[in-house]
Amino acid sequence: MTGSEELAGRFEEHRGRLKAVAYRMLGSLSEAEDAVQETWLKLSRSDADDVRNLGGWLTTVTGRVCLDLLRSRAARREEPMDDALGTFVPDPVLRPLSHLDPAEEVLQADSVGLALLVVLEHLAPDERLAFVLHDMFAVPFDDIAPVVERTPAATRQLASRARRRVRGATPSTEPGLGRQKEVLDAFLAASRAGDFEALLALLHPDVVLRADSGALARGAAVSKAVRGAKAVAEQALLFARFSQAAELVLVNGSVGVVNAPDGHVRSVMGVTITDGRITGMYILADPERLARLEAPGPAH
Repeated sequence: MTGSEELAGRFEEHRGRLKAVAYRMLGSLSEAEDAVQETWLKLSRSDADDVRNLGGWLTTVTGRVCLDLLRSRAARREEPMDDALGTFVPDPVLRPLSHLDPAEEVLQADSVGLALLVVLEHLAPDERLAFVLHDMFAVPFDDIAPVVERTPAATRQLASRARRRVRGATPSTEPGLGRQKEVLDAFLAASRAGDFEALLALLHPDVVLRADSGALARGAAVSKAVRGAKAVAEQALLFARFSQAAELVLVNGSVGVVNAPDGHVRSVMGVTITDGRITGMYILADPERLARLEAPGPAH
């Protein structure tokens, strides 16, 4: 085995963690892959023999790559942040909903929900990096500080500020997958039956629906966040025909809905559920982004 092959093998041992870091930083699966690839290129051009803790080095390099991408994204943003995020929906991670048992729920414990990713998008790039690396991946502030060009104490303040915003804005969700499935089964049944009152009963009065339809947002698709049970129920009836082919799947570790009638994903919906009612809905219907997703198997 050559030195480059050995280095590539050592890098692959960390790829999963690096992609997890990049996905939480960027909310985009394709950009996360690009960030990990850029990290590999930086490693291949470095003297790896001088790196004592390869995993830590790779994590901070990935963080720096993502930070540069976030700063570039913020500089390009033409709309005010609050408006631009009104319809922001992260790339979903889809898994089959094959069965519901304690082992299945344990496997999903490390998943990051769409709701949290939406909140992270509201953070300043430096805040997001400090929070993700420290709070989610236990990277010491001494290692994060050089990336954000601050002192460790100032970096700690970045993470603390981000933590307060995350706690105040991230909606809680029903932890049990079985209970989530019951609510979404009832929601799909009400949509298919055109039962407006049943839909209202399943929606929290302050429910918020975010939808990203890409280029379709200029047409009939939802182009703004929809708030309130009545307005969201009306949207559900408007697009009820799509619920006929809907299947329950795991969306970022929680029960969600995928519409893939011909094996190609047409839309994905993640939700947050509290006390048996849906409090948040996150719908991705952007054809370009969905084309990169694989349709998971249906629920059984």
